[in-house]
Amino acid sequence: MPLTDALHWRYATKRMNGQKIPEQQLDRILEAVRLAPSSYGLQPYSVLVVKDQALRERIRSAAADQPQITECSYLLVFAAWSPLGEDHVDELIRRTADRRGLDPAELENYRNTINGAVRSYATSEQRFHWAAKQAYIALGTALVAAATERIDASPMEGFDAAELDALLQLDQRGLRSVVLLALGYRDTATDWLAPLKKVRWPREKLFIPLTEQDLTGGPVEEPAYAFKG
Repeated sequence: MPLTDALHWRYATKRMNGQKIPEQQLDRILEAVRLAPSSYGLQPYSVLVVKDQALRERIRSAAADQPQITECSYLLVFAAWSPLGEDHVDELIRRTADRRGLDPAELENYRNTINGAVRSYATSEQRFHWAAKQAYIALGTALVAAATERIDASPMEGFDAAELDALLQLDQRGLRSVVLLALGYRDTATDWLAPLKKVRWPREKLFIPLTEQDLTGGPVEEPAYAFKG
């Protein structure tokens, strides 16, 4: 299926029917998450994969009683590393050197660059927010991957992060929850959103052709192309 067709098909599913996702398809979605880009390739987050029904019942109580959490096949919890420190960078350098057959000393400048970027955030909270942004890139990758598999997905921010972190004992893993993603199959009989048309901004509002002349105050030429809604 062409990617744009898959994206037209997908929507933020509000009700799911409990049908289980084949393991092979879940593995492909998770592999897409693993391959997602991130700043410096650090991937400063982990993804908890929750299949257990009893645990998802408890998570639902911390997430505004959203039914997708217990109706889905798997619930992914994207959690950023917190605190984020130089030990994480050191591990990445070791892994990079091993993967590419290098002496870690050859990557010292790369190590210093990443550490400099991490240190540029003055507080642990600022570092957490930077890591959370990287987790959202992985979330977007997961949404696209699920759509290409014809697996419904519902991203959710509506939860009590402190309650969820305590429930999942994330502090013991050096993690803080960022966003949830329910994976399953839509229940068209009960999902009010299923039959509604997708609403997005038209291309001419979303995309802005920009040239040097636009910034320097010179005469602005009409673009040689036109965006169509």
